[in-house]
Amino acid sequence: MFVVATAGHVDHGKSTLVRALTGMEPDRWAEERRRGMTIDLGFAWTTLPSGGTVAFVDVPGHERFVPNMLAGVGPVPAALIVVAADEGWMPQSAEHLAALDALGVAYGLLAVTRADLADPGPATARALAEIAATSLGAVPSVAVSGLTGAGLPELRTALDHLAARVPAAVVDDPVRLWVDRSFTVRGSGTVVTGTLGGGRLRVGDELEVAGADEPVRVRGLHSLGEARPEVTAVARVAVNLRGTPRDRLGRGDALLTPGRFHRIDLVDVRLTGDPAADLPATLTLHVGSAAVPVRVRPLGTDTVRLRLARPLPLLVGDRALLRDPGRHHVSGGVRVLDVAPPPLARRGAAAARAQVLTELDGRPDLAGELRRRRLVRAGALTRMGVPVHTAPVAGDWLADPVHWQRLGEQVTEEVARYARDHPLEPGMPVDALRQRLALPERALVEALVRPPLRIHAGRVGTASVDALPEPVARAVRRVRAEYGDRPFRAPEADRLVDLGLGPREIGTAVRAGALLRLTDNVVLLPDALDGAVRVLAGLPQPFTLSAARQALDTTRRVAVPLLELLDRRGATRRLPDDARIVVT
Repeated sequence: MFVVATAGHVDHGKSTLVRALTGMEPDRWAEERRRGMTIDLGFAWTTLPSGGTVAFVDVPGHERFVPNMLAGVGPVPAALIVVAADEGWMPQSAEHLAALDALGVAYGLLAVTRADLADPGPATARALAEIAATSLGAVPSVAVSGLTGAGLPELRTALDHLAARVPAAVVDDPVRLWVDRSFTVRGSGTVVTGTLGGGRLRVGDELEVAGADEPVRVRGLHSLGEARPEVTAVARVAVNLRGTPRDRLGRGDALLTPGRFHRIDLVDVRLTGDPAADLPATLTLHVGSAAVPVRVRPLGTDTVRLRLARPLPLLVGDRALLRDPGRHHVSGGVRVLDVAPPPLARRGAAAARAQVLTELDGRPDLAGELRRRRLVRAGALTRMGVPVHTAPVAGDWLADPVHWQRLGEQVTEEVARYARDHPLEPGMPVDALRQRLALPERALVEALVRPPLRIHAGRVGTASVDALPEPVARAVRRVRAEYGDRPFRAPEADRLVDLGLGPREIGTAVRAGALLRLTDNVVLLPDALDGAVRVLAGLPQPFTLSAARQALDTTRRVAVPLLELLDRRGATRRLPDDARIVVT
């Protein structure tokens, strides 16, 4: 399906033209038909010569109903601009064109109506010149008469050619359906309509409503007047929602794929149109079918920060427009640069932020976002509209490679500094290191720790004896020198004191893996366990405590806790008669 919105001055024949093309009445309200003037959005469709379908969103042309017009144009990729041959270019022609330009609409077609009443040449020339200076550029034109039917075949062919030029929608995109109508059907409940610009909808889908906490479920789908199990973009669609009160949804709301959008009330944008410094402090932001008051804070010559009166599901790269409703003036178009901007708390922060924004073009850029944010969750980027195609560094955290490398270097520096300041502690507490690095989660610290550093008992340190505090390392070296050839002999308590190994020093050495503690005052070298198993395996099985003590050439003070430790680790098994065997 190809969806196109009409645009043009009031009473230039937009609805008449749609009626002539489709045979359908786009004016839904009796008041519209009585006054002969479109007040709200109308919808109709027809088959083109190629066999494709074009759906029209017919918009009002009167200046009082410009917000309604913008609600219809906002989600639509192409426009049919209508100018009457007998009146030519008019004020609302200009305002509608300014709106299309602000929204960045790049595909369009000019229809010069009432060609049976006046020479269409002058109106065509003026309109084409005005249109050429906008985002639409050069467009085809067709002179028509809705009354006589002249030019309608050529217009149908031109619409076919326009449909072929519009890029195909991405059906794998998340759904963001801006609601332009909400009503109740007896027996079915609440129905909302809108233009599906991307993604696909299926009966049974669960969706979010922007601004609401509870999900909604799709009970039924209609498109072009027919029930459908699935609708893919681009399409006009009516969505029947299960168990949803009508007053819960209205124009300007949006149905969303769950978990794929931020709902934000602060956004940095680039402005086209009036200079940022000339903007009023308050304007109305039109995006999709929504119209939301905003407070404007200029940042640079063409960049501003907008504070929205209510959150909207915006993405990086979205196009919208700012309008001054009091002056009936389109202030300009905006392109969303950042949907999660930093606070501007310090003096000079606005100027610095403006400098950052000069580098952004509104196109989602993973490398750039990582460079600016340094660390960010993958899900947060996805909800900004930034595709993620790189592996996380920890959990779902993504990191700028340069920043991540610097963090790794800082880990080494901080742990070394802590060791100098706390020579008898067995390493730096992980949470203290996390705070020093200003990291949001412990998992990031754990991912940054690399050998020779390690995490043990909640601290980051090294397993190397050489990296122990020098007094402790010196004491351990003396133990190894004295007991290296007697690995199952343990220094007595007074000898430990002579060696410089008090309770704190022993604890430091044990946590670093430099000593093995059997009891409070019984310590061996760390390779004693493996050596003991080899010796005991050479004994006749089972063996007694006495046989083990003699084979190990040690005392009962050492042998008892050593064998108990081997039992706990499963290297030996104690039998009912207190003998043991080595478990192979």
